[in-house]
Amino acid sequence: MNRVFITGASSGIGAALAFLYAGRGAQLGLVGRRTDALDALRASLPGGGHEVYELDVRNREALHAAARHFLAGGPVDVVIASAGISAGTLTEELDDFDVFEAIVATNLNATVATFEPFIASMKQRGQGRLVGVASVAAVRGLPGAGAYSASKAAVRNYCESLRVELRPSGIKVVTLVPGFIRTPMTAHNPYKMPFLMPVERFAEQAVRAIEAGVSYKVIPWQMAWVAALLRCVPNGLYDYFAVRRKRKPRLRR
Repeated sequence: MNRVFITGASSGIGAALAFLYAGRGAQLGLVGRRTDALDALRASLPGGGHEVYELDVRNREALHAAARHFLAGGPVDVVIASAGISAGTLTEELDDFDVFEAIVATNLNATVATFEPFIASMKQRGQGRLVGVASVAAVRGLPGAGAYSASKAAVRNYCESLRVELRPSGIKVVTLVPGFIRTPMTAHNPYKMPFLMPVERFAEQAVRAIEAGVSYKVIPWQMAWVAALLRCVPNGLYDYFAVRRKRKPRLRR
């Protein structure tokens, strides 16, 4: 996997994947919103020739321009759409609609926009990996997190649709489903996070799944069992326990 394009590379899962791939000799295209964080990441990575692109992934035109620039340097083997945001949302709070839109645009729409520029060249070569990052929050709707749960469920189903579409082409579509991973996104969650995993360990298991072309991978494995159980729980029982769950804070305006 010699050339890898990663969104959300400024921190968290994206940065951990960047470290791992760079350590394996890959040349990276790194997308994030903070120039200082991207420059610091590039300076800390082994190897050379890494490109950084400071942009908001909701800007499809800028994202495509970055993709074209990286493609000009040679074929791209792996594209990882790991940019994501999360916040509590309540439908009754009218101001939360803007937050809802931002979460869906970042988590879902930007995943589509990230993949778009790379498919034609991967089809020509008959190979490549497109990697979407969903969440165990996609399995059941979480109270107070409708935008996040909905966006990640959409990512999961979108990646499945794309996987089947591209199957004859030789392109593999991999859906990563993180449980609770120790990142800035989870740092301030006001509830217990079972099986909380260091982001470095997540990245190691994620890269193995990507290289193997696994279609769907829940990490850590314990959360795969939890996710499977949650799908089987009757709505009444799920509602009884979920309504008592602490909620992710809303953005205060």
